[in-house]
Amino acid sequence: MSQPIKLETTNGATNGNSKVEELKSQSVLARTEEIVDPFCDPKKPQRISFHDVTSAAFLIKGGVERTPCPKSTSSESYGMDLYLKKDFLQFTGSFKERGARYALLSLSEEQKRKGVISASLGNHALALSFHGWKLGIPVTVVMPKAAPIMKIQKCRNYKARVIVEGRDMGEAKTLAMRMSREEKLLYVNGYDHPHIMAGQGTIGLEILEQVPEPDAVVVPVGGGGLIAGIATAVKALSPSTKIIGVESEKCASFSRAMENKGPIHTPIKNTLADGLAVPQVGVNAYATAVPLIDRMVVVKEEWIAVAILRLVEEEKCVVEGAGGTGLAAILAGHLDDLRGKKVVVLLCGGNIDTTVFGRCLERGLAAEGRLVKFNVEVSDRPGGINDLCALLVRMGVSIKDIMHERAWLRDIYTVEVKVVCETMDWAHSLELKDELKKCYNQVKFSDVPLAIKGKH
Repeated sequence: MSQPIKLETTNGATNGNSKVEELKSQSVLARTEEIVDPFCDPKKPQRISFHDVTSAAFLIKGGVERTPCPKSTSSESYGMDLYLKKDFLQFTGSFKERGARYALLSLSEEQKRKGVISASLGNHALALSFHGWKLGIPVTVVMPKAAPIMKIQKCRNYKARVIVEGRDMGEAKTLAMRMSREEKLLYVNGYDHPHIMAGQGTIGLEILEQVPEPDAVVVPVGGGGLIAGIATAVKALSPSTKIIGVESEKCASFSRAMENKGPIHTPIKNTLADGLAVPQVGVNAYATAVPLIDRMVVVKEEWIAVAILRLVEEEKCVVEGAGGTGLAAILAGHLDDLRGKKVVVLLCGGNIDTTVFGRCLERGLAAEGRLVKFNVEVSDRPGGINDLCALLVRMGVSIKDIMHERAWLRDIYTVEVKVVCETMDWAHSLELKDELKKCYNQVKFSDVPLAIKGKH
């Protein structure tokens, strides 16, 4: 059964607007009718042009950061001239600011007074809220219940009216579209509105200024607006540069759209790259991007975790899962054909939840064989566990966690010890496994993904 919407102002109080109250009394999440966004009509897809991107660049200049694109400190280890476009350094932590500001600046004076509305899991909502606040334009954002609390609170800090409702983005968007119609607010699609795409395309202009004539630009893909804008800019000025899109295997909606010859609903699973978890790509983004994309790549989640870890350790960059997918494609070996060439990878967002960040680091360490978990049965007589610890010390292994269990063993003279330890690298973890198997009869290791094993 559909739930009534919760409408909150920036301080969490119920909004008393009569139209809002009327909406609350209805089961507005029910999909009784579909409201078509006039800017994103499947029957009339709109392609953006290079002129649209340059117009956006002119308007947003001075309002968003011109982010750096330095050469990677580990460029040689990847076998290519690797450059990292650090757009996570925008004030709100993602590239979304470019399109949001351009869309707001392009409003009519009347619409600027009325305001805008959008549905978003986080980054688009943050960008729209922040620039709406700076420009004095009222902003309403509908965020599904799965949205990170940190992002919800930040939107409120930027004076936006925040509504937390809907099990997923689909329900949140349905509500936002209904409110758009009822309150005469302009709905701004976070990845498919033409102005949004044009604004994101300014990244492409900056890349070509900072890294002339790159052989390839690697772009994370969710709804498609980012790659559509960047491809439009890059291909116009450097036609030989390859545009490569990267998706997580758990939300490969653009790849499926290409197979289907058009946008199609794609089931989305929980993913580290939550910023890319769009079930259906935008019609405008698809129409604009498909003729310009040279290749699409789908990566496994383990490689995204490794990419996040590598960026922290080697580049001192903290990025979210979506921001790390470009590097993940390189680490997974999907772009080995670019070895020896000049490659730009876009780090598009850095708004990662701190709890998720910790999990990503641990998962990355495990995937690289640097975090090992095993169960081993040792003698329960004095010195049994001490001998195990002494072996680990001799091997140069650092114990992160250790516990023992007696009750569920058949042999009352043994104890099962569960150990999580840190090794130097994959080869070191293999040496540890061999040594443990020599010394103990009952040893069981928690396996790591085969895809990662194959790279070591």
